[in-house]
Amino acid sequence: MKHTTTLLLAGLLMVTAFAKAQTSLDKEINAIESKVIEWRRDFHENPELGNREFKTAEKIAKHLKSLGMEVKTGVAYTGVVGILKGKKPGKVLALRADIDGLPVKERADLPFKSIAKGEYRGAEVPVMHACGHDTHIAILMGVAEVLAKNNDFAGTVKFIFQPAEEGAPPGEEGGAKLMVEEGVLDNPKVDAAFGLHISSQQPINTIAYRPGGIMAASQSFEIHVKGKQTHGSQPWGGIDPIMAAVKIIDGLQTIVSREAPLTQEAAVLSIGKINAGVRSNIIPEEAHIVGTLRTLDVGMQKMINARMKEMVPAIAAAYRAEATITIPEGYPITYNDPELTAQMLPSFEKTAGKENVFNVNAVTGAEDFSFFAQKVPGLYFFLGGKDPNSKEAFPHHTPDFYIDERGMLLGVKTFVQMTHDYLGQ
Repeated sequence: MKHTTTLLLAGLLMVTAFAKAQTSLDKEINAIESKVIEWRRDFHENPELGNREFKTAEKIAKHLKSLGMEVKTGVAYTGVVGILKGKKPGKVLALRADIDGLPVKERADLPFKSIAKGEYRGAEVPVMHACGHDTHIAILMGVAEVLAKNNDFAGTVKFIFQPAEEGAPPGEEGGAKLMVEEGVLDNPKVDAAFGLHISSQQPINTIAYRPGGIMAASQSFEIHVKGKQTHGSQPWGGIDPIMAAVKIIDGLQTIVSREAPLTQEAAVLSIGKINAGVRSNIIPEEAHIVGTLRTLDVGMQKMINARMKEMVPAIAAAYRAEATITIPEGYPITYNDPELTAQMLPSFEKTAGKENVFNVNAVTGAEDFSFFAQKVPGLYFFLGGKDPNSKEAFPHHTPDFYIDERGMLLGVKTFVQMTHDYLGQ
């Protein structure tokens, strides 16, 4: 009986100690919110485009070094990696945040509104964090500080601050793909990777996830149409590449609407740019089309790619023009390892509450976190960033994009909880 009483007392002491430690950790996380918001506002006001995030990287590296971490800079041009070792050996977990902005002019009336400029495709452009990457940086910096002060875990955490998620400048490599090629998942070898994306259209204090494919594969494509220049008053004297381009665009849409098995998975084909001609009375020599393809099934992607390559020159030939199409590899499907997702679901429910965690349908947006998840088991989730009382939520990549900063603390809490739960299992 005495032995049983001793065991019960020891168990109660352990539970009490754990509860105190958890309370202390919760206090530290809550206390860091103001810092996270301050960092976010600084990054928002000073955005930089992909592979040009020089000042952003400097700020990140300075913070990680101040926490006593081993820090690597210049990874995939401007990426930063911090390595935090726990007090005991164990697994290696990667936490990732993307750091680049977009060539978008901000319209939101904020005291920390961006008026930054950058260069894109040879032209000066406005730059804005129009996708929330500023919040991702700040959240992960907060996680780094909390875990550096509470590293009584078994294993290692690798903090990956990744450039050029929105794509490298033309003619350059970059992003997660280049980081992987340069060995970011090695030395020490990563066992799993977690990533998040804030969502301007999902209420704050909620988490959305999906086992399997959660975001689409993305491919940008370019089409060059060649005709024969002539006077606009005499179209019969030449070959009109604009007419051929219009028919090509029309034809490409039928691949999705008439050939893709959309009850199986979604697919989207959109044209984002057409460029041809200089004035009203000249039918030009060439036309240029740029677009994007989003797919959630590898087989459908291959089928659509093949039909695009067949259709483009055939339609151009019907209008006496010539056309070529290039379709680079692009980003793969962002795939959440089902076993890892199930393993981490309780972590989501601990931080957000079971009623605020949702299994959602896949989206046709794309993410190059997919390159990490191709190499190691990955889990990518959406963090709410919308004011629940707001009537309108502007989409990502738009001038009016807006994030409610009250949603960021849940990101810090969730990454910390996931880290302790994963490394402790």
